[in-house]
This record gives sequence, C-alpha cells and structure tokens, in this order.
Amino acid sequence: MTTTPSAADETAGRTTNRTTDETTGRATGKATDRAAATAPPPAGAAGVRRAETLVLAWVSVCTVLVVGLVAAINLAVPMLAAGPLHPSSAQLLWIVDAYVLVFACLVIPGGAAGDRFGRKGVLLTGLLAFAAGAALTAAAPSTGVMLAGRVVSGVGAALVLPNGVGVLVHATRPERRGRALALWGAVAGLGGLIGNLGGGALLSSGSWRLLFWAVVPLALVCALGVALTVRRSGRSPRSLDPAGTALLVLATVALLVGVIEGPGSGWTSPLVVGAFAAGALFWTAWVLVGLRTAHPLLDPRLFRIPMLSAASLGMFVMFFGSFALFYLNASLLQYGHGFSLPQTGVAILPLVLPMIVGARFAPALAGRIGFAATLLVAFGCLGGGLFGLASAAHAAYPPYALWLVVTGTGFALAMPVLTVELTSSLPPHRAGVAGGLQSATRELGSAVGVAVAGTVLTSVFASALPAAARGRHSVPAALAAAPADRAAVLDAFVTGAAGALHVAGAVTLAAGAVVVLAARRAGRGR
Repeated sequence: MTTTPSAADETAGRTTNRTTDETTGRATGKATDRAAATAPPPAGAAGVRRAETLVLAWVSVCTVLVVGLVAAINLAVPMLAAGPLHPSSAQLLWIVDAYVLVFACLVIPGGAAGDRFGRKGVLLTGLLAFAAGAALTAAAPSTGVMLAGRVVSGVGAALVLPNGVGVLVHATRPERRGRALALWGAVAGLGGLIGNLGGGALLSSGSWRLLFWAVVPLALVCALGVALTVRRSGRSPRSLDPAGTALLVLATVALLVGVIEGPGSGWTSPLVVGAFAAGALFWTAWVLVGLRTAHPLLDPRLFRIPMLSAASLGMFVMFFGSFALFYLNASLLQYGHGFSLPQTGVAILPLVLPMIVGARFAPALAGRIGFAATLLVAFGCLGGGLFGLASAAHAAYPPYALWLVVTGTGFALAMPVLTVELTSSLPPHRAGVAGGLQSATRELGSAVGVAVAGTVLTSVFASALPAAARGRHSVPAALAAAPADRAAVLDAFVTGAAGALHVAGAVTLAAGAVVVLAARRAGRGR
C-alpha cells in the first residue's frame, strides 16, 4: 500500500528545510566571521583599519545623500508651487511623495538583489540611477517628467541604502562591526537634518532646479569612491522570490497611499479606506505565500526572532516620533519664533549636537546597562522631549532649545543600538535584506509620523483660526484672507503644532514602552 505524504508533512518538511537553511546560513556567517577575525590581515592591521574607515565614510556619504533628499524636497515646495511648471496641489503632493513611495516599497527587494547579484555592483547601479533621476528632475520641462525623475531617483535610493549596509557588514571585521554600524546609524539619523541645511543653502539661490543639479555630481563622486574603496563580497544563492516580492511591493504601496492621502482626502474617504483594505489583503497574501515558499524574499517566520521584531518595531516608533517633529519644527521656529530660514538652520543645532556626540557612546552604554534599558532611556527622552516641546511651543526659544536637546538625546541613543541589533539579527549573507528591512521600517515610520502630525495640525489649526480666516488650511492662505489678524493666525498655527507634538509624544511613549518590554523579553531569551 502506497502512503501519500499529507499537506501537513510537506509543510513541516518545508519548514524544517527553511529553518535548517537559516541555521546553516548563520553558522556559515559565524564561521566566516571567525575566519576573518583570525586570518592575518594581508596589508597589516593599520591598512585593514584604514580600508574599513574609508568604506564606512563612503557608505555614510551615500546614505546622507539619499536620506537628505527626502527632507530637502520639502523646502522646495513653495518654489515648485510658484514655478513655471504650475503643478496642482495633488501633483505637488506626489512630487514630494513619489520618491518616498518607490524608495520604501523597493528597499527590501533592493537589498535582496544585492545579496543575490553582488552588493557593490547593485550599490553602484543605484548611485547611477539616483544621479540619472536627479538630472531628469532638474531638467524637467513638465510636471510629468519631473515625477518620472523622482521615481527613477527612488529606485536608485532603494538600491543604495540596503546595499550600503551590506557592503559595510562585509567590509568590517566582526570585532569592529558593531561600532561601524552604530556610527553609520547615527549618520543615517542625521541625514534628514543635513538635507534640510544643505537644501536650504542651495534653495537660497532662488531656483529649485539647483537642488537637483547639485545631487548629480555628488552621486557620481560617491559612485567613484565606492568603486575605488569597496571590495566585492560573496553572493547568496537564494532566488529573488518574484511572487513574494510583488506582494510585498503591492502591500507597501497600498499602505503608503492610504497614509499619504489620509490627511488631504480624509481618513474615511473611499480612496483611503480602499487603500488600507487592499494593503491588508496584500499583507495577508504575502504572509501566506511566504510560509509556503522554500526561499522567500523575507520569511515571515523571521519575525519570531524576538530581537529582530523588537528592533524593527523600535525603528518604526523612533522614526514616527522623529519625523513628526521634523515635519513641524522648521515651520514652528519660523511662524512661532519669527526666525528666518538661515536662523532656523542654526536654531535646529540643539537637536543635532546630541546626535553627533551620542553616537560614540550609545553602543558602550548599551553594553553596560543592556539593550532594553538603553531603549527605556531613549524613548523616555524622545517621547518626553516631544511633550516638552509642545509645552514650550508658545514660550521663548531657550526652553524650546533645551527640549530639542532632550529629544536629540533620545534619537542619539536609540538609532545606533537599534541599527546594530536589527542588522546582527540576520546572518551576514543576508545583510542586504537586513538593511532593506531597516530602511523599510524607518520609511514607514516616517510616513505615518508625518501623516499623523499633519492631520492633527490641520484639524487644530483650522478650528483655532479667527472668523475671517476660517476654512483655510495653511498659514499663507489664512494670512491672505485675514491680513489684519496676523498674530491670531500665527498663534493658531503654534497651537496646532503643539497639539500635534502632544499626540506624537503620547504615541511615542506608549509604543516605546511596548518596544522596551519586547526588548527585555528578547534579552532574556538570549
């Protein structure tokens, strides 16, 4: 009598094989690490250290370039609106968000492509695509061409960021890898602020096109630096999982369309509800397909690794709170404190300085008091700082600056340790996917943070406007409708921003507590 294997047996076999593959991968990665650690450096210890430093430097510059453009484009919105292309409000929204959308939904497949075809080659391809997209945007004769350029740049960014992490992991000796990843994480966190400062300087010329033309030579120089300093690393034999990749991309696109359209179209509008419903269906399908695929792009079972889940959630929450602040901070300083654009750049420094200084000490602190305790301090500072900024929104600048320091300290502590833990939760041969997962969680967190802050700001601002300006949803429109009520209009904006900071602080503290508990459980399981 012939016995036919049951579906349960086949599923169990696939699960066993997949688990064995992951375990073998980790073992292989650890064996490679041990060999790298014990093998004599071919050019001497000083030469190896210099090579590692150069790779870290170039990867960091690449990261600042692609992350900084996310922030810099927001400064160009007034120029774009008044420029010769005359984009509609919907087109203007997508000029800003098309880059983020493509970036976020392709970043995990981009990391997997690097693991499969070679991280250095895919990184260089991404930099060239990024430069080409920036050139197309800068020379755009119409809004449609500009949107196409933004999409091409987003594709390039999705190849650059995860493979920068992969290159860094494979170029750095195991004993120095944690510190290198922590420094890279701190630089990545500063990317948005550097983009604001650099973008503001370029836009002071009066032309938004200069911002994108400046990106082209920078991306090409980065490509040259990577080509000269980065060595090729081993490749993973895994397939790219076309079905899983398509479902993951569709799920991310649907989720982000809902998040991006929510503040403008309304959270209960058919478009937004439909986008979220489609996203839920695609995410469910992605999980089901991933559980049945021998070598999925991103195995849903990986989220059973407690530290990976805790670090991914922590990255999402941190960027939720941080980008809610970034969305509000510059306008709050200008409208609430009367600062000019250059003065605003200087006034942001109290937020930046802790990020620069803290990156050097965060890994050592985590090693001394533990991952969970470090995150407890970090999210306490980040969430508490947002509450403090809300309370100081109507105050003079010095107390506001003090709360910027507190908030920056939270970011400085969280970003390096989350980067290290998330990346080290997967074996080195999956470094591109780890980098993609990290980038995806931060982009999703950023998008949700901006959407929530924007929604609360608009709602409170509109309700606090004087009667003559009711029905307006921006400061310029309200001032045009009620020029005699300038002080009341600006006060309404500050009140709305304070309300948004209160909400962002509450969500960050609550979600941060969940992250700390998850990290504590993960630490016990080690």
